[in-house]
Amino acid sequence: MADRRPARNDAGMEGLIASWYARQTAHDIDEFKRTAHRIAAYISAGARVLEVAPGPGYLAIEIVKLTGCRLVGLDLSRTFVRMAGKNARRAGVRIDFELGDAADLPFPAESFDFIVCRAAFKNFARPLKALDEMHRVLKAGGMALIIDLRQDFSPQALNDHVSGSGRGAISAAITKLIFNTMLKRRAYTRDSLAELVAQSQFKGGDIRLDPIGFELWLRK
Repeated sequence: MADRRPARNDAGMEGLIASWYARQTAHDIDEFKRTAHRIAAYISAGARVLEVAPGPGYLAIEIVKLTGCRLVGLDLSRTFVRMAGKNARRAGVRIDFELGDAADLPFPAESFDFIVCRAAFKNFARPLKALDEMHRVLKAGGMALIIDLRQDFSPQALNDHVSGSGRGAISAAITKLIFNTMLKRRAYTRDSLAELVAQSQFKGGDIRLDPIGFELWLRK
C-alpha cells in the first residue's frame, strides 16, 4: 500500500509556536496522568525509560512522579528541551531532557527498558528509521508505546475530544482546524501503520484503536 501522506522534513517547534503548543496541551493534563498510570504498570522504580519527542515534558513528569524511574527525554526542539527541563525542576523531579533526532538516537544499543512517543510519530520524516532506532536502544524484552492520531477519526470523535479538554471557544475552534487539516494529512491509518511496522526490526506490534487515535505496542 502506497503511503500518500505528505512528505515532510523533521523540524522541531521553536519559539512562539512551541509556547502556544505548550499552553494548548496543558489542557490535557488529565489525559497525561491517565496515560502515565497505564504506563506505570510496565515500569519498575529502577527502569530506564526514554520518551521520544516529549515536548513540554508533561507526560514524562507524570511518569517519573509515579514510578521513580530514570527517564530521558529527547526532542528536536531547543525550546522544548529548555521548557521541559524548567517544568521538571518546578515539579521537583529529575529528568534529563536532551536535543536529538528520533531517527538517530544518541544512545548505545539496549539502553532502555521502555520507550514512549506520544503525538509526534506522524511528524517524523523517517518513521521506519525511527522505529528501527527504538528497537536498537531497547533491551531484550523491552517495550515501546507509540500514541498518536488516527487518520480516519470522525467529526463527532473530534468534537468529543475537544469539548472534554476544557478549552475556550476560540482555542477549541483553532484546535479543530489544525486536527482537520495539517494533523489529519500526516496521520496513519491502521493499515498504513501495520505495513510500516512490518518493515521494521519489530516485524509486528499490537495496534489498539480509540475514537480519535491509536496505541501501538511493540516488544523487542
